[in-house]
Amino acid sequence: MDVREQDVLRLKKPHPCGSYTWLVLRVGIEFRLRCEGCGHEVILPREKAEKRVRRIVRDGQEINPNH
Repeated sequence: MDVREQDVLRLKKPHPCGSYTWLVLRVGIEFRLRCEGCGHEVILPREKAEKRVRRIVRDGQEINPNH
C-alpha cells in the first residue's frame, strides 16, 4: 500500500472522539498518525494500520487502496 507522509487516512472504525480521519506523520515499519478530530497521536504497526484503511486522501484526491 502506497501511504506517504501528509496523507489523510479514513479508517474503518471511528476514534472515540468520533473522527474517522487521521493525518500520517511518519511512515516506515510503524505509522505515526494524528487524529484530525482531537489531535491525539498514536503509533501503529504498519500491518495493523493497512488493514484498517478505507481511503487515502492525497492532494485533495481520494485513492481507494484496495485497487
